[in-house]
Amino acid sequence: MIHISIHEQACRGCQLCADICPTKVFTYDTSLMKAIISHEEDCIGCLSCSYLCPSGALHHTDHHVVKNFYHDLEFLSRMEKFL
Repeated sequence: MIHISIHEQACRGCQLCADICPTKVFTYDTSLMKAIISHEEDCIGCLSCSYLCPSGALHHTDHHVVKNFYHDLEFLSRMEKFL
């Protein structure tokens, strides 16, 4: 099983991880104004969230890297200004 962790002090609360995740692993905690991992068991290891995170707050372990596994090109084109 893939393990995901969020460095809370690094998280900016941009919600990009929640927006890009194809399996909705993340939710946004409005009281903390930070992303939280709500369904880690659903993670497919695409690493899109880590790729997009502007602060590098996400860390994955126990995953297998597969090149070009998942890329939402339309979403990435909208987020280009943040990268």
